[in-house]
Amino acid sequence: MSTDRRYPATIAAAVENELIVKKSRFIARIEPVSDAADADAVIAGIRKRFWDARHNCSAMITGLLGDQARSSDDGEPSGTAGMPMLEVLRRREITDVVAVVTRYFGGVKLGAGGLVRAYSTAVSEALDLANLMRRESLTQVSVDVPHGDAGRYDNLLRDWAGHHGAMPGEPRYAAAATLELWVPAAELSALADELAAASAGAVAPVVGVERIVDVAV
Repeated sequence: MSTDRRYPATIAAAVENELIVKKSRFIARIEPVSDAADADAVIAGIRKRFWDARHNCSAMITGLLGDQARSSDDGEPSGTAGMPMLEVLRRREITDVVAVVTRYFGGVKLGAGGLVRAYSTAVSEALDLANLMRRESLTQVSVDVPHGDAGRYDNLLRDWAGHHGAMPGEPRYAAAATLELWVPAAELSALADELAAASAGAVAPVVGVERIVDVAV
């Protein structure tokens, strides 16, 4: 796993927004998903919910690197709905999301350009309501300290984490107290220096595994 790689973001929870264009209703719903099968289930659920709508167009991007994508015009002229929706998701640099825009026809034709604008705007305005989750590769670090010093080092590590993009983990208590942090790779040496300074060289971090975590923006 590359520690220098930049990963696309995702969203924290589903969002929904409605847009009216020349009497047509465009209801955009965007949900976080784990994979393409999950996205298909979301699309099926929205089709059932809006069974009487003329179109339920969709676009999805999945995969940690956002390398899997699919879209559907669902009866709209080719290239006027699903692909414009997908391009909005790509421009926002997000993954593991599915967008569905339900259209109730209002009786006025919009033309190809009007449809592209309506579907892309519907997705863009819905995304403006979403809370983004940044994805980062963090490294597990364990710090063993005597029980009597656990409180002091816990406070030190939490304060350090808040200034270095790290996340506190779950402490464990056995013969010694084991404190845990999830740390960006670039900050590992800074953490070692901080602990060495605080303990006169007696405490050193033990580096463990890496994992991808979602962090609120």
